[in-house]
This record gives sequence, C-alpha cells and structure tokens, in this order.
Amino acid sequence: MIEDGQIIKVEKDKNGIITKTILTKDWHDWIDYWAIDFNYEDKKEIIKIKNESGETEEQWTGNYLFENEWQSFRTKKNPTLEFTSIAYEYKKAGKYKEMVKVVDILGIDTSKIIEVHIK
Repeated sequence: MIEDGQIIKVEKDKNGIITKTILTKDWHDWIDYWAIDFNYEDKKEIIKIKNESGETEEQWTGNYLFENEWQSFRTKKNPTLEFTSIAYEYKKAGKYKEMVKVVDILGIDTSKIIEVHIK
C-alpha cells in the first residue's frame, strides 16, 4: 500500500499478527528501469499514409524514435540497479540530444531530453 509517500508491504502471519515493511526508503527505490538513447534525434518517426491519389507515401510525424542503447532494470534475482551508464563516444563534435527514460515501480514512464555539446 502507499501511505505518506512511501510504499509499504503489509503482511499478516498465521497468528494474525500484522507487520509493515517500508519498501521505498530512498528515492532510487522507486526506480524499476531506466534507459538512455545517446543520440535521440538520429531516427525520425516515419509513418505511411495514403495521399489524395490513393498512393502510399512516407511522412515524418515531427517526432523521433527512442532507441534503447543502454539500460538497467531490476529483476527478482537481481533487484539492484546500475546508476552509472556505459561510456559513449560520439563520432564527431557537435550538439546532440540524449533521451533518458525512467519507469518507476508503479509502471509510470517519464522521459527527459538532455542536450550535450561535444567539442
């Protein structure tokens, strides 16, 4: 259950004794999965539509596709997360946009785009 901003595991034993264990002691306890696309604007989202003459043509939606290039996630066997990603080397200098996706233990997905400058 969620109480006072914390997730609490409630258990009742065979004698009827109820115990509560706080599962979210630190901010990182809320994270279930996170991933990085190091060059988010590298792949455009293209859809196929029919034009006025009935022919199919490709059209850019104005959005980009998230490509999972690195990730860390919890499993039952390994509930720990890595909080440092792999090193990534850009092929040339310039401005890039990285997207970081985070999914919390409730399944809520959040994304953030971060601009990086490579010299």
